[in-house]
Parts: sequence; structure tokens; C-alpha cells
Amino acid sequence: MWRVLAIAARRAVWLGRHSTAAGLVLLSIGGLLHGCTVYQPRSLDAADVATRFEARSLEDVDLGSFLEDCGIGGEWPRRSWEFESLTLAAFYFSRELDVSRSRWGTTQAALRTAGQRPNPSLNVAPQYDVTTSVPSPWIVAVSIDIPIETAGKRGYRIARAQHLSDAARLDIAATAWRVRARLRDALVDLFAATEQERLLASQQAAQTENVRVLEGQLAAGAVSPAEVARERILLDRVLLAAQDAKRQRLESRVAVAQAMGLSTRALEGVDISFTGLDSVPPSLDPRAARRCALRNRADILAALSRYAASESALRLEIAKQYPDVHFSPGYEFDQGDDKWGVGLTLDLPLLNQNQGPIAEAEARRAESAADFNSLQASVLADIDRGLAGYGAAREKVATAEALLARLDKQARRLSGRYEAGDITRSELIGAQVELAAVRLARADSVAAAQRSLGRLEEALQSPVLLPTDPDLFVQHPRNRRAGDQP
Repeated sequence: MWRVLAIAARRAVWLGRHSTAAGLVLLSIGGLLHGCTVYQPRSLDAADVATRFEARSLEDVDLGSFLEDCGIGGEWPRRSWEFESLTLAAFYFSRELDVSRSRWGTTQAALRTAGQRPNPSLNVAPQYDVTTSVPSPWIVAVSIDIPIETAGKRGYRIARAQHLSDAARLDIAATAWRVRARLRDALVDLFAATEQERLLASQQAAQTENVRVLEGQLAAGAVSPAEVARERILLDRVLLAAQDAKRQRLESRVAVAQAMGLSTRALEGVDISFTGLDSVPPSLDPRAARRCALRNRADILAALSRYAASESALRLEIAKQYPDVHFSPGYEFDQGDDKWGVGLTLDLPLLNQNQGPIAEAEARRAESAADFNSLQASVLADIDRGLAGYGAAREKVATAEALLARLDKQARRLSGRYEAGDITRSELIGAQVELAAVRLARADSVAAAQRSLGRLEEALQSPVLLPTDPDLFVQHPRNRRAGDQP
């Protein structure tokens, strides 16, 4: 390009004695090219990305600043992490949120593109007349074509791009809800596995004592071998269940790290608190729940923004029925004569009036409306399913708690009778084994209720359930280091 400009500049010097217009034009072109954007490379190295991922830590100072901005202060590094602070850490580290933020950035760039006005074009046509040289053999014509958009096309383009940008921004919030839901499910699974491991250890101790007592009674001829074998089988089942609970605990901890965008090593030695996950809050009013979801769900609002974008796109195609105007002032140096002229150009809508693109835009608007209606119906079904599932889960928890209270009372009564010598050691241990089994069932029912509550919360997407204002994590919260990739 610069070589072409150099050649043109030499020719302009040659023509300068006859016309200064060419020199002015070249100066203008040079000034415009000076403001052009220069390509800046950014390499992407898989090994470097993996190294930075492994280096992530919950002791990151920038993470502490982000938590303070979100209203969670205190000492740093934190000694204990509960669901709220872990959710914010997930918003800080999540790669999935990085993708959504990047897509929003793309739509913001598209908004800038939509607002651009068409550039004028310059036409320079020098000619040389070899038949005469008086007063000058040169004929130089210079004209500028200035396009003028009509019917508000630029405004419709901007409106469409703005609606799509709004939808992409809302998609960040929708992604945050998915991140929160996965983290919550992983934490509930971790809590359930931890409780199972603890309760199974207690049940194992009671069952082991029961088998020991029965073996003593078998040696004395007081019980049959079949009774001892049955209790040994139950003990083996408890041992296997404890091993399975340990496996689930380890896998759930990996799932927590994955949901947060961290390596498993980053959670080593981290104390995770299950406050709020070990109880069951009351159910919600169905009508208020539906109303809350339809007003606040990010994907519902994003679908509305996409429908508005399709409306603007249709308006744009309708506006394209009206041709743009090209205003073309020009100057001509004609062998010593100065000539000025003005041209006006427009397309004649004779063969088509943009009916095809208008029909496509109308079809896309209908498609957007159908997508919204389908999404809304799916959301309402998810809410109804979540309310029904959570209600049934709460009833199961209530039943388990009532049974646990009855057996606990019975175990205390039997303990007193055993101390008084009214019952045998075997009868007391049998009651303790039954109580441990019911405690395990109650813990399982609480975990199931928490999973149902998590699905209901994801269906509602109430803003009050998020630990911070979405504006704080829509923008990238991490302070990027040099060369860091999103």
C-alpha cells in the first residue's frame, strides 16, 4: 500500500504545476491511513494455559478484593468457605462465564459496527490529451460520492445490535445461574457423602458390637448360627456402604472444584462449611413463584431481547424499500478550464421492493416468538415440577424426622431399662443399630430435599438468591496478567 502511495505521490508532483487537487487528495489519504488500526498478535499456548489453571488458588489476593466488593469481608485468606463465598469464587474463576463475557464483548463490538456511517468514496480520473498542449494537455476529474442513508436504517441497525447485546449480557446471568446450580448440586452431594460416611461409621460400630455379642451368645448356645450370619451380612453391607460413601465424597470434592473452575489440588486443605445445606426451608407459594420467574429469569428476559432484535431487523428490511441517496459533488480541470458539478444517484426499486428479505425477517420474528413461547412453557413446567418435587421431599423429611424422634426416645428408654437389668445387651444394641439406620435415612432425605430445592431455585432464578449484584460479575472480575487469556 505504501509503495502505491509513493508512486502516486511522484505523479502528484508531476501534476502539481497544473492541479493542486491531486496533492490535497493524497495528503488526505495519507492522514486517514495514519489512523488505521495495526494488527497486534496474541499467542495462545496450551501448556501455558494449563500451568496458569493449576496455579489458581482460593488464596488469590484479587479474589479477596472481589469478595469485598461483593460485601463479604473478614480475614484473608478465609478459614472456612460456605456456599455463598464459594459461589462468588466460582463466578470469579469460571471458564464458562468467561465464554459468556467474551460473547457479550462480541455483541458490543457489533453494536459499534452497526453505528458506523458509510464512508464517502473518492474518484480521481486524470487524462492526457496528446493532440493539444495549449493551454494544457491535462484533463483531471475529481469527485466525491457521499452516501446518505434514508428511512432511519442506521437507527434500526443500532436498535437490533443493542437488543442482541442486551440478550448476550443477560446470557451471562443465565450462565451464572447454571454455574451456581452445578456448584450447589456438588456441595449437596459432598455434604450427603460426608454425612453418610459419618453415620455409617456409627452404624458400623454398633453393628460390629452387635455381631460380637451374638457370637458370644452363639458360643453359649443361646442363638442359632443363622442369626449370627444374618447380622454379619448386615455388617458387610455397612462396610461396603461406607466405602461407597468415601468414594462419593472424593468424587463430589472433584465436582466442586470443577464447578468452580479450579483444579482439585486447589481445594486441598480447604474447610468447606455446609451451613444452610443441612436443613430444609419452608416451601414457596406457587403463584408467587411463577410470577417471580417470569419477571426475573435471565433466559426469559434474553428471549424477549432477541424478539425485540427481530422486530428491529424487520423494520430495517422494510426501510430498505426506500433507496439510499448518493450525493456526488465534483471538480474537473479540463485543459485550463475549471468545471464544477453535482450528481445525485439512487437505486430505482423497479424489479423488486426488497420483498424477499422482508419475508425472511418476518419469518425470523415468528421464529423468535415461537422460541419465547416454548421457553416460557418449559419454565412454567420446571417450576411446577420443582414445587411438586420439593413438597414431596419435605414430606419425606418430616416423616423421617418423626420416625427418628420416636426411635431416639425408644433408644433412651431401652438404655435405662438395660441399666436396670430389664433387657439384654443384644436388645439395646439392636435398638441402636435401628436408630443409626434411621439417622442415615433422614440424612438421605434432607440431601434429596436440598437437591429438589436447588432445581426449584434454578427454575425461579430469583435475584435475591444470588450472592451479589450481577453487575459485579458481568464485567470480568479477574485482574488479567500480561498475556492472560479469558
